[in-house]
Amino acid sequence: MATFILFACACSSEQTENKAGLSKKAFEKEIDGKTVSLWTLTNKNGMELSVTNYGGKVVSLLVPDKNGHWVDVCTGYPSIDDYLKSGEIYFGATIGRYGNRIANAKFELDGVQYPLAANNGPNNLHGGVKGFHAVVWDACQVDDCTLELTYVANDMEEGFPGKLSVKVVYQLTDENELKIEYYAQTDKKTVCNLTNHTYFNLNGEGSDTALDHILTINADGYTPTNVDLIPLGFVAPVEGTPLDFRKPTVVGERIEADFEALKLGNGYDHNYVINKKAGELALAATLVSPSSSIQMDVYTDQPGVQFYSGNWMNGTEIGKSRKPYYQRAAICLETQCFPDSPNQKQFPSTELLPEQTYRHTCIYKFR
Repeated sequence: MATFILFACACSSEQTENKAGLSKKAFEKEIDGKTVSLWTLTNKNGMELSVTNYGGKVVSLLVPDKNGHWVDVCTGYPSIDDYLKSGEIYFGATIGRYGNRIANAKFELDGVQYPLAANNGPNNLHGGVKGFHAVVWDACQVDDCTLELTYVANDMEEGFPGKLSVKVVYQLTDENELKIEYYAQTDKKTVCNLTNHTYFNLNGEGSDTALDHILTINADGYTPTNVDLIPLGFVAPVEGTPLDFRKPTVVGERIEADFEALKLGNGYDHNYVINKKAGELALAATLVSPSSSIQMDVYTDQPGVQFYSGNWMNGTEIGKSRKPYYQRAAICLETQCFPDSPNQKQFPSTELLPEQTYRHTCIYKFR
């Protein structure tokens, strides 16, 4: 196994309440014998990011709108207790050890079959019942704009082989980017597919809908699925379908179209195959709010991006602004490898060997 560098923490955030109005005290709790808290990052332009080490969750992200007013563009809650009782367990979360779905909650490596928790119908979703979204990470705020989270998943944790050492680095750059870098190493052959599950509304968190947003996705193809949203094993063209976002298109314009893929997902919940070379950091998508004029460009070195239009939000969750999150009130653009890749060898591989280091860069750039 290659040497994996975990940094000792010599500093932490002492801020008691931030610009988003979030209290650090409201996030202080002991879970699984570890201390949970809230960290706040800022860049030279005044952007602010709040992250809790419970699930590595993005709690708030303040960016300027067309009038220079600060807008919190992501869903979240004002306290750790709200997160613990929420029915929406993935708001802002770091997802792993395997983001998205694995068919029939099992996969095979070198002739050995590994059963997983079936937490999404017959499938495994987002790492299982207690995936990375539900564990307490070790946190170190390196400087005003950088937070490092580390976690070691034990061999066979949630059914996955290999002791996996993971580091996730959140950084607010002076170019108004939220940059997320993922690193992982294992002592045994395993699979690894990490991502982030932040829900965005560029009109501002708590706004009724994100269907008015204008979306562009740099993808000629997507991976069609069965009724359980498991890929059928091939890439289909988006051309001539309601899934074609190669030109800027209003999200809600075709979401109710009579198209099988939309019916299966109850809206958009699809993996797009990004037009890029393997390993290249490239533009995956652009999201724009006509109301705030905030634009978010999504860059990644991964082969896919999952566009999810918040189809199962239902108004029962009350967020930071004390407003309900209605259906399709926020959008996810999750950079990733393809769903069910461990069972579909024709897809880009998610296998990780002891001599390798998993790396993944995702950038959300605001302007």
